[in-house]
Amino acid sequence: MKRKLLFSTLALLCFGGNALAGGPSADGNYHALYQAAPGASAEVAQVGCTEDLGCGCETPCDCDVAACEPDCGADALVGCDVGCDAGCDGGCDSGCGCGFGNGFFSKLGGCDLGEPFALFGECGNLSAGGWVQMGYHTDALPLFNSRPDEYQLHQAWLWAEKAIDTSCGFDIGGRIDYIYGTDSQDTQAFGIDNNHWDNDWDNGPDYGHAMPQLYLEAGYGDLSVKVGHFYTIIGWEVVTAPDNFFYSHAYTMYNSEPFTHTGALATLAVSEDVEVYGGYTFGWDSGFEDNGDSFLGGVSLALNEDISLIYATVAGRFADKGGNTEKGYMHSIVADVALTDSLQYIFQSDYLDTENQNDAGVRNTFGINQYLIYTLSDCLAAGTRFEWYNQEGVFSAYGTETDIFALTMGVNYKPHANVVVRPEIRFDWDDDLVAGLDEGEEQTTFGIDTIFLF
Repeated sequence: MKRKLLFSTLALLCFGGNALAGGPSADGNYHALYQAAPGASAEVAQVGCTEDLGCGCETPCDCDVAACEPDCGADALVGCDVGCDAGCDGGCDSGCGCGFGNGFFSKLGGCDLGEPFALFGECGNLSAGGWVQMGYHTDALPLFNSRPDEYQLHQAWLWAEKAIDTSCGFDIGGRIDYIYGTDSQDTQAFGIDNNHWDNDWDNGPDYGHAMPQLYLEAGYGDLSVKVGHFYTIIGWEVVTAPDNFFYSHAYTMYNSEPFTHTGALATLAVSEDVEVYGGYTFGWDSGFEDNGDSFLGGVSLALNEDISLIYATVAGRFADKGGNTEKGYMHSIVADVALTDSLQYIFQSDYLDTENQNDAGVRNTFGINQYLIYTLSDCLAAGTRFEWYNQEGVFSAYGTETDIFALTMGVNYKPHANVVVRPEIRFDWDDDLVAGLDEGEEQTTFGIDTIFLF
């Protein structure tokens, strides 16, 4: 136990300090923020053409302020050389387009993501895209990464969407997602007892196809409603690889949270800082049929510029698989805190309590996940995750209670705007031997994957 506490303490301290941009958002959309470098540079150039750069420089570097003031847009980028180029060597090392930020990292060189490319791109409110994720890990983890010592295709993903725009009143849109790879069978409608929807789209024991999202969305003003098959709002980690910091997943996400729902979900923006959700679903991970009756809802709060809080819950009948009905309640609470401009802290707590009618069994879990994301530049970020997972009736026979611990440390490196490389090292402890680790009570796993976006 002392060793576990030592590792957890080191994990939460080893990435402290000052650097640059923030980490993932509360909804897990890390990729969207991590790819925002081109737009961010343009914004810095505009600020750089004023008397105060707002980036640690008392003077506007080598920029002629008078020449720039009439047009601080694209011309400023050329005329002022991004406002801070010369200042990097003279003290302007706050990271506004000038390499890796403060101190040691500013000497490592600049970060050039290049221009992102897209096979499909956008046309008005219509957009389409995808990615390919391939990875390797040394040991099996019963959390998606279950094929050790094998370079594998996890996700070959395609999506298409018509986003709604309610600025002028009513609008309607929708989205469809398709996946092929080893992650597909974990994203199918496996909550049903038959092979309806995509539950039998398998290609051998591990590979297969899935359609995890197919929904229509309508909106008017601050209210929107999804109807169809869509991802859950529970938790911080998600199925889509580009929207997670780590290659591997948490026990909580895989064993105690739904992945998809079928039903209807409404979202209301009460104010700029408050959103509420509420809807009806056919249980967990089910297709287009009545396999459960549950409420899905929650609330998102922006407490201030640096702290956001999300509470999401599912309650009711989760599944009726082969006449074996499971019902109960679960919730996730996620706090996302910007400790500095470069250091993001995420705290997540999940609670699940269900019972099975046929054999009077229970499934009760409680988990705490903590993340630190430390962004060194637009091209490089480091992170750590420590999880405590307490479960009863998940891995083993009902009535068995156990604690599982996992510490993950990893890096996200972007050599290009369309490429993410995620090496990591992970330590798991399971004294009761119920988690299915390859190495028994303790396991050290090295993993690395690459995501190509288009």
